[in-house]
Amino acid sequence: MNVLDVAQNSVAAGATLIRITLEADEEQGLLTLTIADNGKGMTPETLAHVTDPFYTTRKTRKVGLGLPFLKMSAEMTGGTLAIESEVGKGTVVTASFGLHHIDRAPLGDVASTVAGLIQCSPDIDFVFTVRAGGEEFCADTREMREVLDGVSFAEPAVAQWLREFIGENTQPILQRSNII
Repeated sequence: MNVLDVAQNSVAAGATLIRITLEADEEQGLLTLTIADNGKGMTPETLAHVTDPFYTTRKTRKVGLGLPFLKMSAEMTGGTLAIESEVGKGTVVTASFGLHHIDRAPLGDVASTVAGLIQCSPDIDFVFTVRAGGEEFCADTREMREVLDGVSFAEPAVAQWLREFIGENTQPILQRSNII
């Protein structure tokens, strides 16, 4: 859910490229999630308050819980949350979690999450990377667009293929590294 929420912030910020990276470092005992975008970025004032649940720039509700929950989830495992942002350039959210900490929430269905993001925002480019145990998988929609030759990611058959493609390539890496 944290990936969906932060990535949706990137979409709302007008990003045209969103990079989602999940990296396990067994030596340091960390699982790191990085979501970087080229959206509108945040002012220093917004950045200073972005993890306060009662500070939000939204007009539809008076709370913003995505980043505060991500920060809490990371810190509960001995990890951290760092956010860098520059107006007009974009934002980078980096959450690190204790890799084998008992309080680290399960990853869930990463393939469906990423495929759903791509399907719901078919005009935005995504680069999804998983690194663990010396292995790496990267799915880049810019490369996929060339093969699809004008067929939208929102097409049901493409969305299903995408979910299966990401799952078949990430599950073994995550399983071999005991992340899931």
